[in-house]
Amino acid sequence: MNFNARRVTLPAITPLCLQKRVIKVYNEDNNSKAVEVPTDVTARDICQLFVLKNHCIDDHSWTLFEHLSHLGVERIIEDHESVMEVLSGWGMDTDSRLYFRKNYAKYEFFRKPLDFFPDHMVSISTETNGVVDHSELIETFLKSSTCPEIHGYLHAREQSRKSWKKFYFVLRRSGLYYSNKGTSKEPRHLQFFADFSDNDVYTVLSAKKIHGAPTEFGFCVKSSQCSSARDLKLLCADDEQTRTCWITAMRLLKFGMQLYQNFIQPHQKQKASPMRSISENSLVAMDFSGQQSRVIENPSEALSVAVEEGLSWRRKSCHRLSGHGSPSSAQNSVPNIAIHLTQPWFHSKLSREEAQRLITKQGPIDGVFLLRDSQSNPKTFVLSLCHMQKIKHFQILPVDDEGELIYSLDDGHTRFTDLIQLVEFYQLNRGVLPCKLRHHCARITL
Repeated sequence: MNFNARRVTLPAITPLCLQKRVIKVYNEDNNSKAVEVPTDVTARDICQLFVLKNHCIDDHSWTLFEHLSHLGVERIIEDHESVMEVLSGWGMDTDSRLYFRKNYAKYEFFRKPLDFFPDHMVSISTETNGVVDHSELIETFLKSSTCPEIHGYLHAREQSRKSWKKFYFVLRRSGLYYSNKGTSKEPRHLQFFADFSDNDVYTVLSAKKIHGAPTEFGFCVKSSQCSSARDLKLLCADDEQTRTCWITAMRLLKFGMQLYQNFIQPHQKQKASPMRSISENSLVAMDFSGQQSRVIENPSEALSVAVEEGLSWRRKSCHRLSGHGSPSSAQNSVPNIAIHLTQPWFHSKLSREEAQRLITKQGPIDGVFLLRDSQSNPKTFVLSLCHMQKIKHFQILPVDDEGELIYSLDDGHTRFTDLIQLVEFYQLNRGVLPCKLRHHCARITL
C-alpha cells in the first residue's frame, strides 16, 4: 500500500505572557493613546507605563478606571486586576473605555479609616461576639472570621420600575440586605439584595438625569454578565460621605487582603515591573554645578538640589516675563498674571460644577484642590478645595498695593505676589482654610 505523506506545519504556540494586544486608554480630556501590552498586564502595570511615558511623579494615586458610557457607570480597576479580563466583559457594540487619572482616595481609608466609616454607620456583627476598637476597624475587614457591619438608609430603584424607594440596608460578609420592616435586622425581615463574588460596585454618573435618582450620589452593583441598564442594582445615598462609606466597604469585602497588599506593595523594595524600561531603572541624580559632574547618592541631597533647581527656574521665569513691556507699575504685575498658567493645579476656565466633578473624580478627601478663573468675576480667581468630603470654593482677590498687584484669601491680611506663592504657603499652613492644600487635581496629555 502506498501512502502519500504530507508535511503539516503547526503554528507556533506563544506563551500567554508573551502575547501582545493593543488597547486604547483615555485621559480626563477624552484624548486617547493606543499602546501594545502583554495579555497578562495588570492595572498597576498600565499605570506605571503611562507614568513613565508622561514623566509623572508616581505617588501611587494614578488609577485605571473602567468607564461604561452606555450604562452611565464607572469603577476603579484594582491594581492587581487583569485588564484583559475586564475587557473580555465588554460588549462589541458598547462605548466602553479605560481612563487613566488620579484617585487620591484609592487607599486613603487605610491611613484614615474613621474619615471613611462614620460611627453611626458602623457596628460589629454578632460573628465577633465582642467590641472592636475603631483603630482596628480595617483589620476586622481583612480577617475572614470578622466583619464590621455597615448599615443605614439608601434609596433603591425597584426592579423593572423607574420609581425609587428608601430602605434600611445592612452590609455583611455574606452580602447586602435590606429590611422590609423599618430598621429591623431580624433574619425574617432581611431580604437579600446582592453579594460580591461575581459582582462589582460602580459609581453612577449623572444619577438624577439618567436614572431619575433622588440625589446625584448614586452607585450600583453590577454582575460581569450584565449588559443592560435594566439589570443594574441601582442605589443612591443622601450625601458623598455615605456613598463613599458603602463603596469602600464593598471593595474591602470583595478583595480583602489583596487591597492591603496593593497598598503596601509600592512602598516595599520589590523587583521592577515588567512595564518599566531599562533606561528608566538606570536614572540617577547628577550635580553639574562644579568643574566635574558627580552622582548624588544621598536622597536628601538629591531632593534639595531638585527643589533649588525649581526655585531657580521660577526666578528666571519671573525675570524673563517681567522683561517685556514698558517700565511702569504694570510691569510688576505681568509675572503675577502669567506665571501660574503652566502650573498643574491651575485649570483656567473651569466652571464651579466642572471643578466639583473633577475633584470628586480624583478623590474626595481632605486637601484635594485646584485653582481656576472665576466665572462671576473675570478679574479674580477661585480656590476649590475638598474638606470632609465636601467641596468648598474660596475667592482669591487681587489687591492693589501701592501700584503692585498682590493676591489674598483673607481680605489682604495675608498677601502674595503671585498664585504660586499663595499655593506654596497654604500647602504648609492652613491659615483661613479648613485644611492644608495636599493634592492638586492633575490633567495630563497622553
